[in-house]
Amino acid sequence: MTDRPETNTEGARKVASQIEGPALNVTPRIESRIGGAEPMNSDSDRVVAFMDIGTNSIRLLLVRFNRNMSYSILSQQKEVVRLGEDEFADRHLRPEAMRRAALVCRTFTEMARAYGTEEIIAVATSATREARNQAEFQRMLRREADLQIRTISGHEEARLIYLGVSSGVHIESRPTLFIDIGGGSTELIVGDQSQHLFLDSVQLGAIRLTSMFFMPAETAPVPDDRYALIRRYVESSVVRSVKSIRELSPELAIGSSGTIENLADIAYRALHKRARQPDDVLTRADLAVVASRLRSATLAERTAIPGMSPDRADIIVAGSAILETLMDELGLDEILVSDRGLREGLIIDYLSRRHPGILEGQTVRERSVVQLGRRCNFDEAHARHVTNLALELFDSGSESGLHDLGDAERELLEHAAMLHDIGTFLTYHNHHVHSAYLVRNADLLGFDQLEVATIAAITRFHRKSYPRMRHDDYSSLPKPGRRVIRTVSTILRLAENLDRSRTGAVVGARLECGEGKRAVLAIRCTSDCQLELWGIRRSVQAFQRAFGRRLEVRTDMVGD
Repeated sequence: MTDRPETNTEGARKVASQIEGPALNVTPRIESRIGGAEPMNSDSDRVVAFMDIGTNSIRLLLVRFNRNMSYSILSQQKEVVRLGEDEFADRHLRPEAMRRAALVCRTFTEMARAYGTEEIIAVATSATREARNQAEFQRMLRREADLQIRTISGHEEARLIYLGVSSGVHIESRPTLFIDIGGGSTELIVGDQSQHLFLDSVQLGAIRLTSMFFMPAETAPVPDDRYALIRRYVESSVVRSVKSIRELSPELAIGSSGTIENLADIAYRALHKRARQPDDVLTRADLAVVASRLRSATLAERTAIPGMSPDRADIIVAGSAILETLMDELGLDEILVSDRGLREGLIIDYLSRRHPGILEGQTVRERSVVQLGRRCNFDEAHARHVTNLALELFDSGSESGLHDLGDAERELLEHAAMLHDIGTFLTYHNHHVHSAYLVRNADLLGFDQLEVATIAAITRFHRKSYPRMRHDDYSSLPKPGRRVIRTVSTILRLAENLDRSRTGAVVGARLECGEGKRAVLAIRCTSDCQLELWGIRRSVQAFQRAFGRRLEVRTDMVGD
């Protein structure tokens, strides 16, 4: 599974907590893959509510789509309603379950309208689509919650889950298996970054199997033979899916849904004595230990296990049987755990329908970086110009032998250059420190923790202090990472100074080896760039420390 503060202001926390989702309509370009087109504008900001009415819980996501085609999360809500409780034997939603769901839906719709929501997009999944009385439930929601819902098929549910999860990880062209264990069904998908290759929905869910294999209000430990029976049932139910998945040879596996998240939380709390981090994986070995501990405990003991979500304690054993069986049948040693899912898929689907083609041409990382910049009202033209200058310096420095860094470091420089000034959203004073804080805390999608820390450190040291061991942003990185920071942040420092006046006077720059211990910065400009030259002179000492060479500057005037 390879895809895996010096300030603490209230403003920084507020911005970091609201920054999510893709930035839109940024066309790739030759020098910077992040692109150079002007952002597409909509007529006005628009608030949309997305509601997922599942078998176990109802989830709400309130989203503001901004004029610059970014979006921000206003609120996330979840309530466990057990809509599918006691349903699957006779395929009838129980009156009390429908009433619970209607009450929550009414509360959520009132909340959405209080935010000025113009549109509520609500979908219902397994429990509703299998219910013989789903029409009665839909009428109840229209009458009591003024809510129109759309019941979706299992394959459509799988497609939306794929959109939601794949839009938050960096998998590129690698075929990846996505597993989502719900209350009534389990969705299995294989796809890469751009398209799904296989979609399936199997009638296996934590609530469904609990109702099939356990008596109501059963609280005793689960006998081994009962657990083995559940696993055999799961195995027989997924035979065709497993065969199709094996033929596609996925290289990665990602698990989503509350069941998988909770199993991973238990593994890290109970076995590793720490909280689960975003890059952590759930291993097959850890899952086996957790599953054994869960089924050997009474319901009360299960609830007290570290990391256990109390409202899942009665259905988690069935959920662990599904995941254990799938991992065994598919030969998975580990899965990455994602907190994204169908709700985020609804957002991506909404954007794609409203603006066809708007998400094409960008990676998850690129969308996430530009989204963060736009949420912070960054000077996008300046950021793009600095990015292109920084990449030109990086590439020419590599060609001339000034450094031996590769594509991975180049990409991190590219993203850091785009975000180097976002801290000015809070205040210009020490904005490099604020930029680093925002990068670290904004949940950039598609990056692992080390990559985020590296991008933050590059932004931190693009001005003022040279990185030293007394700086936590620098000292906390592994030794090879510290070398990268010294080199790359110095390149960004030069690029920033080359657009110090923000007039675009410098149109190009190269780093070349000079004689002896010298290096040459060759600048091409279209007009007077005295302010830029003054800035470069202030960076000479940092360059010499990073590269071990004295920096000389050569300026060439070129036509427009």
